[in-house]
Amino acid sequence: MTHADAAAALSVWVALESPTNHPAGVNGMMDLVAGEVAGLPIAVERIAGRDGLGDMVLLRAGRANGQPGVALMSHLDTVHPVGTSAKELPVRVEGDRLYGPGVYDMKGGAWLALQAFKAVAKAGTAKRPMAFLFTPDEEIGSPTSRGLIEEIGRGSAAVLVTEPARAGGRIVTARKGVGRFDVRLEGRPAHAGSRHADGRSAIREAAHQILAVEAMTDYARGITTSVALMGGGTAANVIPQHAWFSVDCRVTTLADGTMMENRILSLKAHDPDVAIRVTGGMNRPPYEKSPAVAALFELARGVAAEVGFDLQDCPMTGGGSDGNFTAALGVPTLDGLGIDGDGAHTLQEYGLISSIAPRQGLIKGLLETI
Repeated sequence: MTHADAAAALSVWVALESPTNHPAGVNGMMDLVAGEVAGLPIAVERIAGRDGLGDMVLLRAGRANGQPGVALMSHLDTVHPVGTSAKELPVRVEGDRLYGPGVYDMKGGAWLALQAFKAVAKAGTAKRPMAFLFTPDEEIGSPTSRGLIEEIGRGSAAVLVTEPARAGGRIVTARKGVGRFDVRLEGRPAHAGSRHADGRSAIREAAHQILAVEAMTDYARGITTSVALMGGGTAANVIPQHAWFSVDCRVTTLADGTMMENRILSLKAHDPDVAIRVTGGMNRPPYEKSPAVAALFELARGVAAEVGFDLQDCPMTGGGSDGNFTAALGVPTLDGLGIDGDGAHTLQEYGLISSIAPRQGLIKGLLETI
């Protein structure tokens, strides 16, 4: 397949917008996957979506020899709202760049990995059973797909995740763990003019708590905490009864994840007359570069050298993925195997067309080698 043919085929996927909260679009993507493998020696299982989210599709192929398999994981949900491709980010080719919503994160990786999976399934060259799971909800923390991701991971000798490559085509062998928390505060309303002293401001309490949470960041230890969403109050002349904010927490180790979860869930009100309620927890465990992950990476380097390029990995990245779940189970996991490019979650998102063929060759080689 030429570069132009690959870009044209991938453009069809990118043009079908599939934000997580648009199950019709996500299910349209699942239809495309199922359609691509029709008539091939690939079993297709479709798992109906729930909680207002899209379906999952699980492909199986390769040798049914009782050995642990090799699993591919891709999500087909994106973050850009429907209409983005008609306005701010049209699907287009400019030189080596294919622009469009979700092309880098991560339809490019999902598409090229499916081509590799199809080729190995048709040739019958896999040493192990192969599975390929397409999910609908990674961008919101994988609430409906995590159980199946972990189930497949437990039965696998290795997991390959097609999140986008990092700068220069580097792959990911370690990610921080991710925690999400919601903090709700209830004070006492009062007229801001005539009864000011009677009020207990939930927003003032939120300010104290936000500063305390942000102060938990410890760069030397790899711990970050941030508050990016907040709200509260009812009117300009009312001492606010209610306020809320969300917390994002990133950690590098399981122990720090437990420590930070306990610390945030144990927040105490600065003002005893304001009630505070904290919910949430660590959503994705850390993905550490274990000896098994390092060994799998070295195997991948050898495969890449045969394809014709020098594969490198990057330092632990702050973003989480479904690879966090499988790596935390002790399953050797490689991530960032998708398309090279830049601009994830922005209106300048693009994938490098020239990276498709070598990345596809890498995944094909891994499926045949592991």
